[in-house]
Amino acid sequence: MKRREQREHIFQLLFRVEFNKREEMEEQVGMFVEDMEGKDDVQERDKTYISEKYAQIVEKLPEIDAMLDQVSKGWKVSRMGKVELTILRLAVYEMKFDEDIPEKVAINEAVELSKKFGGDEAPAFVNGVLAKLAGK
Repeated sequence: MKRREQREHIFQLLFRVEFNKREEMEEQVGMFVEDMEGKDDVQERDKTYISEKYAQIVEKLPEIDAMLDQVSKGWKVSRMGKVELTILRLAVYEMKFDEDIPEKVAINEAVELSKKFGGDEAPAFVNGVLAKLAGK
């Protein structure tokens, strides 16, 4: 599975955080991974990567949300659309905590995710917020 596909799966799994209690997420992760079974392009290493990356992001959510609150004037995390917020969380994690992913790649991939899953204004919003965090 390509990195972009893995990122989409991580986004979809992370999106569930907004609709489930913390204690329910372990079961949600299990169901998500189970749903991936039997798909031709899904390897065991892909499932492991997605699950581990999700867990790492969730662990850093308070820090990530604080960063987002600092740079998104007039758009606190609590007011953001769930899709855009999830994309931003994933991108900020990749930019600030994942040394394997260059910052520019994280921003570009976030904009691409927002084109696919977000509303018409999502790509510009996501790009604008992430641009303020870039290089800091």
